[in-house]
Amino acid sequence: MLKKMGEAVARVARKVNETVESGSDTLDLAECKLVSFPIGIYKVLRNVSGQIHLITLANNELKSLTSKFMTTFSQLRELRLEGNFLHRLPSEVSALQHLKAIDLSRNQFQDFPEQLTTLPALETINLEENEIVDVPVEKLAAMPALRSINLRFNPLNAEVRVIAPPLIKFDMLMSPDGARAPLP
Repeated sequence: MLKKMGEAVARVARKVNETVESGSDTLDLAECKLVSFPIGIYKVLRNVSGQIHLITLANNELKSLTSKFMTTFSQLRELRLEGNFLHRLPSEVSALQHLKAIDLSRNQFQDFPEQLTTLPALETINLEENEIVDVPVEKLAAMPALRSINLRFNPLNAEVRVIAPPLIKFDMLMSPDGARAPLP
């Protein structure tokens, strides 16, 4: 087990170093078995955090993200968090004023993360395969840049299904009532 942990740590370190050395605008820590965002990465990336526009933390074991993550990477354009155990976002997500796309699919959200409705540049929200029942349709309808929201395979209440279509000017993907997500 220690050998596997050591390999995982080495993999994360290698990926972070690649980002710093290449001056890349992308940090890809997908499938690294992370249970939290490693604190040491903030120090390593402090001189380049403003140029990172895409972070992928997909298919890890994250249960939460900190406010420090949101404020450190405030220049993000895309955040990929699919396949984790997230159930909420910190209020500091409002610092992501340049964010255009966020993927929160296959997590454990029961409540729609309403902080997302304050992001002026946000174009795409993916919340497929969560446990969301209610959606702030009016707030979503008021978002200036929103083009698409994916709510497939969520147990949405009937009210959302009726109210949303006439109010929205963007694509809202929903599964038929009662549809279940495909088994992995």
